[in-house]
Amino acid sequence: MIHVQAISSPVDLDEAFAIRREVFVEEQNVPSEEEYDEFEESSRHFLATALNKKGQLIPCGTARWRRTSKGIKLERFAVRKPFRGKGVGKALVKAILDDVFSLQPEPIESIYLHAQVTAMPLYESFGFKAVGPMFDECNIQHYKMVLPGSAYSHA
Repeated sequence: MIHVQAISSPVDLDEAFAIRREVFVEEQNVPSEEEYDEFEESSRHFLATALNKKGQLIPCGTARWRRTSKGIKLERFAVRKPFRGKGVGKALVKAILDDVFSLQPEPIESIYLHAQVTAMPLYESFGFKAVGPMFDECNIQHYKMVLPGSAYSHA
């Protein structure tokens, strides 16, 4: 079972940063100065955990969202390799979208993200649509994806 919650402690934030370092910096060769940015403190971070065979909660994924001049941006989705394909990414996207809608009662002009090409099917399953040309971010191919106004039902 996967559990996702907003991060409220420095210990959990350190765990999220460790997951991002493992996935982006070590595995995908993203320079650490590109991975950590000036938006860490103004973003709302999330940590996904899963129960191991001993019944212990193991941190397995993370993501964040923040308000920008263009709307709400979802970013830094990272899932540790042993947990991929097990619903962690889907649980993170759902938790973040639920959080965005619960905290933003006024209409949101745009919800968007920069999706690595390999992750696009995950975001498409929530109604996100690719817009514009493919682009390179840290030597990884991405598409901007937006969530059309009524595409996501968080009920």
